[in-house]
Amino acid sequence: MFEEKSGKKILFLGPEGTYTSLAKDKFVEKYAFQNVEEKPKNAIIAAIKEIDESKDENLLAVIPIENSIEGVVRETLDNLTRVSDKTLKILSEIAIPISHCLVTKAKDIRSIKSVASYPQGIAQCREFIRENLRDDIIIKSAQSTAQAVKELIDADDTCSAIASENAAELYNIPILLKQINDEKDNKTRFVLIGRADTPRTGNDKTSITFSLENKPGALNKVLNILDNYKINMTYIDSRPSKKILGEYTFYIDFDGHVKDEKIAKALFQILQHTKFFRHLGSYEKY
Repeated sequence: MFEEKSGKKILFLGPEGTYTSLAKDKFVEKYAFQNVEEKPKNAIIAAIKEIDESKDENLLAVIPIENSIEGVVRETLDNLTRVSDKTLKILSEIAIPISHCLVTKAKDIRSIKSVASYPQGIAQCREFIRENLRDDIIIKSAQSTAQAVKELIDADDTCSAIASENAAELYNIPILLKQINDEKDNKTRFVLIGRADTPRTGNDKTSITFSLENKPGALNKVLNILDNYKINMTYIDSRPSKKILGEYTFYIDFDGHVKDEKIAKALFQILQHTKFFRHLGSYEKY
């Protein structure tokens, strides 16, 4: 898939120390990239927008797409749907275990007056916050978990952040408590997007997005096509189209590669029933 291992540039939700940064390092290791230029972005939409507008085939982006507890990352799916460059695809995926820590200069949890994190980090620790932090705790949203820790450098000991152990070590802020996420078996799936030809591996997944006429049975026609070809659907979700009230954009993952004969035939038939259709990528399952 990547003939040249050097000269790659990778965008990711920064700063260093985010879970996306950890996923980026895993992709670099997996594909043995060399002399990589890493460029942190302050939002998922910023990473997708930059790679969409660029014509550089060496430019890649790492973004979160799904959490095992909180579900789909809406900002990712919404913006992947709207990219203008149809050659931009999901090339690979990886799952990273999520283990949140309470990061703070405070010695006593009762002295903490505020806690900051990326919105999903807060959501994944709701019960911990409710049961362990003061009733009048101020909850702040940060651009990323690592950014929340970075901002503690100049903050006093009444402030805290929810982030990874790696972020705490990177910015030299103490960890008061570890493994504070409500669900211990918590993972986030990250994808690598770019412009490359993905080969069949025999253990592949295809992702598509589409919208349909707002008519009875419209979605069922698409699902029946997958069933007729004995294609195993592994994920389905929907988001408002943001164009017409009551119109939705659907996202589906299923086993197989677009280069497989039955997948190609199924996609051609699905295309006949959609108002909008986009193949988001066919890639090896993690």
